[in-house]
Amino acid sequence: MPWSQVTHTFQARSKGCYLVTNDVLKAIESEVRKYKIGMCNLFLQHTSASLCLNENVCREVREDLTMALDHIAPESLPYKHTDEGPDDACGH
Repeated sequence: MPWSQVTHTFQARSKGCYLVTNDVLKAIESEVRKYKIGMCNLFLQHTSASLCLNENVCREVREDLTMALDHIAPESLPYKHTDEGPDDACGH
């Protein structure tokens, strides 16, 4: 079974929830055209970032998700792991 691999680098962004669908589609477009059916695996090589699949009917969904994550892991806690800076500690 044939397979393809594409490496893509996202632009650096501040903390928040972002739509990356178009970025991913542009990065894999030429490879995807080779297949009629398949599976796409996304691997994010960053310790304080994650991928989340959710509906995208309105912007409030991302705002609600950001609010919930800020509630679960606020930046104001006295984190012990601060090797990458205090703004990155809550992401770990």
